[in-house]
Amino acid sequence: MRLIDLSVRRPVAVLAGVLIVMLLGWLSLTSIPIQLTPDVRKPLIIVETAWRGGSPAEVEREIVNRQEEALKGLEGLERMESRSRRGSAQILLTFVPSASREQSILLINNRLSQVSGTPEEADEPRIITRDTDDNPIAWFTVQPKPGNKRSIFTYGDFVEDVVRDRFERVPGVALVNVFGGDESELRVIVDPRNLAHYRLTATDLADALRGTNVNVAAGEVDEGKRQYTVRTESELNSLQRVRSVVLRSVQDPVTGRVDRVTIGDIARVEFGHKRADTRIRTMGRNAIVVNAVRDTGANVIDVMKNLRATADRLNAGPLAENGLVLEQVYDDTLYIHSSIDLVTQNIWVGGVLAALILLLFLRSVGATLSVSLAIPVSIVGSFVAMAALGRSLNVISLAGIAFAVGMVVDAAIVVLENIFRHRERGRGRLESAILGASEVWGAIMASAITTVVVFAPILVMDLVVGQLFRDIAVALSVAVLLSLVVSITVVPTLAARLVGRDSAAKVSVARIPVLDDFAAGFVAVVTGFTRLVIGNRAIALGVVAAVCGVTAFFTWLFLPKLEYLPEGNRNLVIAITLPPPGYNLETTQEIAQDVESETRQFWAKDKNDIGKPGEPVRIERLWFVARSTTTIVAASATDPTRAAELIPILRRSVFREPGTFGFVAQTSLFGRGFGGSRVIDLDITGPNLEDNLDVARDAVRVLNAEMPRRNGNQIRPQPGLELGAPEVRVVPNLRRLADNGLTARDLGITIDVFNDGMRVSEVTVGAKRIDLTLMGTDRNVTNTQGIASLPVVTGSGRILSVDNLADVSVTEGPNQILHLERQRAVTLQIRPAPEMPLETAIDIVRDKVIAPMRAAGLPEGVAISLSGTADELQNTWQAMVTNLIIAMFVVYLVMAILFESFLYPLIIMFSVPLATAGGVAGLVLLNVFTPQSLDMLTVLGFVILVGTVVNNAILLVHQTLHHIRSEGAVVADAIVEATRNRIRPIFMSTLTSVVGMLPLVVTPGAGSELYRGLGSVVVGGLALSAVLTLLIIPPLLSIVSGLLARERGKFMTNEASADAAPVAAE
Repeated sequence: MRLIDLSVRRPVAVLAGVLIVMLLGWLSLTSIPIQLTPDVRKPLIIVETAWRGGSPAEVEREIVNRQEEALKGLEGLERMESRSRRGSAQILLTFVPSASREQSILLINNRLSQVSGTPEEADEPRIITRDTDDNPIAWFTVQPKPGNKRSIFTYGDFVEDVVRDRFERVPGVALVNVFGGDESELRVIVDPRNLAHYRLTATDLADALRGTNVNVAAGEVDEGKRQYTVRTESELNSLQRVRSVVLRSVQDPVTGRVDRVTIGDIARVEFGHKRADTRIRTMGRNAIVVNAVRDTGANVIDVMKNLRATADRLNAGPLAENGLVLEQVYDDTLYIHSSIDLVTQNIWVGGVLAALILLLFLRSVGATLSVSLAIPVSIVGSFVAMAALGRSLNVISLAGIAFAVGMVVDAAIVVLENIFRHRERGRGRLESAILGASEVWGAIMASAITTVVVFAPILVMDLVVGQLFRDIAVALSVAVLLSLVVSITVVPTLAARLVGRDSAAKVSVARIPVLDDFAAGFVAVVTGFTRLVIGNRAIALGVVAAVCGVTAFFTWLFLPKLEYLPEGNRNLVIAITLPPPGYNLETTQEIAQDVESETRQFWAKDKNDIGKPGEPVRIERLWFVARSTTTIVAASATDPTRAAELIPILRRSVFREPGTFGFVAQTSLFGRGFGGSRVIDLDITGPNLEDNLDVARDAVRVLNAEMPRRNGNQIRPQPGLELGAPEVRVVPNLRRLADNGLTARDLGITIDVFNDGMRVSEVTVGAKRIDLTLMGTDRNVTNTQGIASLPVVTGSGRILSVDNLADVSVTEGPNQILHLERQRAVTLQIRPAPEMPLETAIDIVRDKVIAPMRAAGLPEGVAISLSGTADELQNTWQAMVTNLIIAMFVVYLVMAILFESFLYPLIIMFSVPLATAGGVAGLVLLNVFTPQSLDMLTVLGFVILVGTVVNNAILLVHQTLHHIRSEGAVVADAIVEATRNRIRPIFMSTLTSVVGMLPLVVTPGAGSELYRGLGSVVVGGLALSAVLTLLIIPPLLSIVSGLLARERGKFMTNEASADAAPVAAE
């Protein structure tokens, strides 16, 4: 080959090329963003609408139903779900990964602008965008310093205006959230007696305030050369402006005097804070919590560094001036640093071990150096392609690079071993380098191409898993292709100058007695077996059938059940619970204090208190988020490796309250929400809430029997299993209202004002938008009977109680209404125990719950189905199987092109099922020492095997054909000689690949759970296939000996023609 000859004769150019690649790789490495996992894009757009005071049923009817009707049929919409809560509506729109987020937002805005009839008190819809990996990278708490007696919750606006604003300016920060602070409001506090005195109603006040707080565009007017915009502005942007709102203006017809009644005459106007709906405690103290979400593609390390610097400046400046302190309580980069450091360490260890294996085989420092140089050149060079393709440096891509350490030397080994073989036969350095590389050029090119093409179907997968695989596919593919270039340029160039002492002398190697004796014996056994098998076609068929049958049976017997994605081992455990319906904020705060008391014995004294061996894990941080509908407890351990031990501690504490459902789990590296990637959604949909709940309760009873909670299984019903949210229902007496000059609207507004305060409008004060709230002097009704006693002022100045104008009763209503695809629904979120594979859990739910309930008959209109991770697992598995078949077919076709035959590639493909059995064996062996499921990242190992295990078979077939086509060897002798010649390079490349990847499998630590299973599959598959390929390929070649004989016949004919040509010329 011309390139090989040119490289060997121009060593300076080759060396310069190597240095250029190394330099570009180093420059690229400094620009590649660093993060924990690859960016996964599955757009989620959330439409939130606040309607303070609206009940879940009202929110559903007046807001959600209207918006869902408008949003149905959006292009690229994959799933629509909504939640109607007290005072707010939320619609979650999940789009396919290929959908344009910007285009989707534009369409949503257009559709929402067409929605009419929503309540005047409701806010404008707010659109929030998210991606699958939009999880916070940092959490901070804001707490008062010692001596500051002011309630921390009253600092909510300050934290929003100062801390949030500063954090959002940090490059790479996409979103900053603030939780726990009280929101400001502008209050108009009215005494019902003043209303009665002036014969005004609550409706009169609300209408006057709304009618005054307007900003109306009134077109344009032209004057001369200019055009003026006309606007009517009447904003209530100050206390005095609100007090001056006129409620009544009467002119005396005799005197002309005008009497006016203003808000200031009958009400008190002041700033205050809204009723709290969230309270946060950390380590027993009240706090405000702030988190930061990174921008897609941002370098997490740089973002975190800038966040810390910003926090230091805040603590030294505005926070210190206000008696506050900001403390970082969770840092995602700690796990990232640990994970990346571990993978980097494994790369170095794997590289050194691979070099030692080479030295053991070659017994030559020069030869070992020639091959080992392929590792840094290929690895560093791959950074150039990663930077150019916009990939990031993360645990997955680094694992791909670590796998490449053992794989990139394969081609170099084959080339150098062939050069070495020629040197041992006495050829000179230059001749051996050119001839040795040229002979195996076709084989190593076929091996490299087959290794790379298996990733082609994965690169076009739009599923979440496909996006995760892209980084490892790019890293491996680029490294392998670069190693191909290195093997035909750098390796022969160095071999021509480093292998052997003299350019023409025959090289010899030092002998290692025991090892060389074993190797010689092994070669003799293999060649003897080969001679025996190829001499008898029946024996050959029997060996092939036996090997294939045994490996297939082993694979079927021991193949584990499927999982979706690994969870990771983050140092953050979260419990999200659903308390019994109707619990108020004060009650959940009492639960928080009980949890703190229960867990206080495990609290660490300081960060260095990790506990003695055998002692319970120590809690470094404990947070409690108290809400009326859900409570969230989060904890981290002083020893990050023992974070999982916090799960039973929190489970005992948070589930002590009877009737509480929920999850306790470590936060997952993948997936949205607290359930992570191990949650099965059992959806019950239908028009009637009671029917849905009846079916859900029946399903829970079956699940509790089949998947007991005592075994670690967890169930979280959404929104709940009861309609038990207590509700005071007021039914107006229309006749009595009419007799007193009132309407049902007047009654409703009055109750809203004097009970909890009614949001009248939104006003601008300074640069901030806050609510304008109309309320009574006594805001809090302390018992249900108090609703009946609330005052209702009539237009005639009378003050009546609510029960004089309406029937008041205490009943129950939904706490939250869930919709799936515009239908009312109850979702049972099931998280199986860690020991139970996800596939097993899905089978139980499908066979033990869904099938019997469908067979028994469901209420009319009710449907039951699986979604969530169950759907993702099924879709991903189908896509992986399809891609595996496509990859095998593509590999076969590539080899058919290279061999110019459809039969020889078919022989080579027999090595693939052998590797599958090895992969399963590697997984089984790994489970002896540590639990490892067959998750989708592990399944990728089988895809990688398809492209790599054929390399050994390619070498055997290629070498056999070389002996026949180039040397005219007899078929049997060609097979035996090819087997003898290829044993050493096969085991050299296999052992270097295995030891290069082995540290990834056996070294525990942060992030190792992501690639440990994948590594065990590849290592097991390579190891077993190296041996079984020698057992199965020679017999298969002997079976097609007739075709090989024709190949030899062509050679002999060509030789005869070549010999006859000179004679004819004479």
